[in-house]
Amino acid sequence: MTSLRHNTPEPSDPRDVYLDAARDCILDVGWRRTTLTEVARRAGVSRMTIYRSWADMPTLLGDLMTREWSGVVTQAVADEDTSLPPVERLVAEVVSTIRTLRDNELFVRIVELDAELILPYLLSRRGRSQELILDITAGAIRAGQATGDVRAGNPDAIARGLVLAAHGFVLSAHTMVDDRVGDAELDAELRHLLAAGLRP
Repeated sequence: MTSLRHNTPEPSDPRDVYLDAARDCILDVGWRRTTLTEVARRAGVSRMTIYRSWADMPTLLGDLMTREWSGVVTQAVADEDTSLPPVERLVAEVVSTIRTLRDNELFVRIVELDAELILPYLLSRRGRSQELILDITAGAIRAGQATGDVRAGNPDAIARGLVLAAHGFVLSAHTMVDDRVGDAELDAELRHLLAAGLRP
């Protein structure tokens, strides 16, 4: 699995060092056993330094997940093949993002040990990274509608429908993989679903 942190430039915000320390803690011992005190120890700073930025672990985790998932999304967009037609480009970005999230070591660790941390973003409210994904997707849909490549409709509603569909492929794809269906086949089905839902 790929560590997003190791694929990004040196942190410009001093808090990135603390988020890196929190990330390492969660990878090592899981969320429940990670404390602000342990994050401070790993970062080589005092507890008060950490407390000045985050009052508790849920607040720190929110910032860590936002940084991690937003990084995945922005990287997928940066790696896009601009020669592709609008629909194919958007589909490629979505599938690439889903694959990267499924393989992201922090995401995998949270799902394995502390899956309840993700439930609020599925059942109660949208997170900051979800808002970023929706904004990027809706923008791409508007651009595609302007050229006639994407079907008519409320771009925000279309984007939200795509994100809802993507949730299953991020969180539950592994439950559908066996000796009859592989990851690649599921990703091919996802491409078909997305493309069919976007084209006029």
